Amino acid sequence: MTEILLVAIAVMIFVVIFQIAKASEYVSVLKGEEKARKQNNKINAFLLISFLVLGLIGCWWCNDLYYGKTLFPQGAASDHGEKIDLMLYITLAVTGVVFFITQILLFWFAYKYQEKDDRKAYYFPHNTKLELIWTTVPAIFLTVLVVFGLKYWFKMTGEAPKDAIVVEVTGHQFGWEFRYPGADKTLGRKNYKLTKGANSLGVDFDDPASHDDIHVGTTMHLPVGKPVKFVINAQDVIHDVGLSHFRLKMDAVPGIPTTLWFTPLYTTVQMKEKTHNANFTYEISCDQMCGRGHYSMRGVIIVETEAEYNKWLADQKPEIWSVRPETKPRETAPADSTAKSATPPVAAVVKAN
Repeated sequence: MTEILLVAIAVMIFVVIFQIAKASEYVSVLKGEEKARKQNNKINAFLLISFLVLGLIGCWWCNDLYYGKTLFPQGAASDHGEKIDLMLYITLAVTGVVFFITQILLFWFAYKYQEKDDRKAYYFPHNTKLELIWTTVPAIFLTVLVVFGLKYWFKMTGEAPKDAIVVEVTGHQFGWEFRYPGADKTLGRKNYKLTKGANSLGVDFDDPASHDDIHVGTTMHLPVGKPVKFVINAQDVIHDVGLSHFRLKMDAVPGIPTTLWFTPLYTTVQMKEKTHNANFTYEISCDQMCGRGHYSMRGVIIVETEAEYNKWLADQKPEIWSVRPETKPRETAPADSTAKSATPPVAAVVKAN
């Protein structure tokens, strides 16, 4: 209902401005072109100052209405994400101050220095000092912001800690698949020519390092407080791993593996309490238009305690068992305990006699 009312108000304001413009045309015919032009200048000056006031009120109102629906109030869920948030706040503060100063001056000057019969315009074609100021100052601020961005970018795409958990993320139209290394902590080789049937990732199982690799579907498990390194691939077109709650993203490019790493700070359960949302989930979205089903390309991340993660990992089976069933160890049948108990130990028989 509120949205409909706002649209109606916007339409009404447009109609009023349109009618004022039409009325100005009729006045110009009746009063003459020069008088009509001066009257239009006064009307435009009034509209500009009105737009300034209403625009600033609108900025405050939109912030008050929608800030709580953004991810900022929740805070970042990774160590790198906290630094990214800080950089965004600094950027918003700098650009916000510049925005308000320039817009207020722009509309106020347009109103204050409107055309009048007793006022003569002052022209100056060149001012070296002024041009240096408005060129150098923005350049300095932008350079600082770019340096901050590059610093965090090199950090999250640089070498991960040696104890980082490695997860391979593979995107395709339209879903994500995840692979974990086994006890050897090394992912096996892949070959796109082997991508068929149950081997959807094209893992080369002739590589011994792949024999203990674990392949899971659209749900990834991660331990809280442990660094995690993503090795990112794509099988068809360019995708993009979007981790909005962790404030990270990285392109998934066919044939060119990319990497990033971060440390989750809160479990999924903790985030449910923090956000007061019982349905909260960490997700992986595709942040690059990749086709008709782009909107549905979503994966889920469950961040849990290290004990819960280790238990989940212990329950997973190597992918090779499903691709090559003959490699799965045979389960030996338990010994017949009934038959054993029916025959008393020799020592007991001798003692009884």
